Amino acid sequence: MDAVVELVRGRLPACGSTTVVAIDGPSGSGKSSLADELARRTDAVVLRTDTFVPGWRGLSRMPPALALDLLAPLARDEVARPRRWSWVRDTWLPGLPVEPAPLLVLDGCGSGSRPLRPFLSALVWVEADVETRRTRALARDGEAYEPWWDVWAAQERALFAAEGTRSAADLVLRTDRP
Repeated sequence: MDAVVELVRGRLPACGSTTVVAIDGPSGSGKSSLADELARRTDAVVLRTDTFVPGWRGLSRMPPALALDLLAPLARDEVARPRRWSWVRDTWLPGLPVEPAPLLVLDGCGSGSRPLRPFLSALVWVEADVETRRTRALARDGEAYEPWWDVWAAQERALFAAEGTRSAADLVLRTDRP
């Protein structure tokens, strides 16, 4: 964690007056725990990118939409209003107002994708073995996620391969080993 805090504190804003840090990696790797701890130590605002993914088959559509609807306005130091996805209703909800902040953490799969990178001050990749990730994810999201695990994992693999996300990371963390 100290390495992440040090990385973030050494970066200048690349999105208007906002320093944006992406914490990316596959489901269950520990991204949210890392994002929450980073926020606790730095007073960062955390946005979970799955809030902006249009359903179980929409992962690849999130990065370009988030670049346009969230990060482009923040880069102009304007309030952004990206539409949110209702996983319960399976439809879009009105935009969530997001004000420019000193430090914004994007937590989620796809947050380090190419469309978002011009706005990022740092990209952290988090990984763990598949068994550990699956156990964590299903403990967190339970029965709602289980039937979608393979569909989501296939989208992650395709997106990460197309985007070269891991190789673009400023820092790679493994969370399944001491």
